[in-house]
Amino acid sequence: MLDAQSTVAAEGERRTAAAARIRAIFAQASTVHLATAERSTSAMSAAADAMIAALARHNKILTFGNGGSAADAQHVAAELVGRFQRNRQALAAMALTTDTSIITSIANDVAYEQVFVRQIEAMGRPGDVAFGISTSGRSPNVLAALARARELQLTTIALVGPRAEAVADIVIPVAADSTARIQEAHRTALHAICELVEETFAGA
Repeated sequence: MLDAQSTVAAEGERRTAAAARIRAIFAQASTVHLATAERSTSAMSAAADAMIAALARHNKILTFGNGGSAADAQHVAAELVGRFQRNRQALAAMALTTDTSIITSIANDVAYEQVFVRQIEAMGRPGDVAFGISTSGRSPNVLAALARARELQLTTIALVGPRAEAVADIVIPVAADSTARIQEAHRTALHAICELVEETFAGA
């Protein structure tokens, strides 16, 4: 009987601790989101304006990143080509993270640092937008692609963490030490940008 009571008590303590941890995670995420909104609203607005201007000229958006940021790059491209929240025309966007044959051939034959650079050189045109995502702000292949894009007269946007080394026309920083919290704020920032872009083209 005591063993059963001890087990129930231990399980209750575990659930209480888990609930407290979950609440703390959401509180941390909220703090990071609010700080990012305070610090980076103008940069996000500028990013949306740059994308709107490019799309209105029939240019395109090229997105890229590594790991979770690669998924975010694909996510934002899908929101633009398909739809975010409203029906409207398809918008020209392409994630440079999806073609494994291109990525692995460049990584194998040239260097992994060049996997986005070569695609920018092949598909980027003056007036396009190169949108790099890096939670650290120091991913070598993202930095290299942004630098090359600027040389090729693309507008460059960098969505980064708190210690960015990215040189871009528009830099959107997220002040957090946790990669997970940065990624969460990145997704909200991307959704905010998509919403602003979509509002412009809805019904066009």
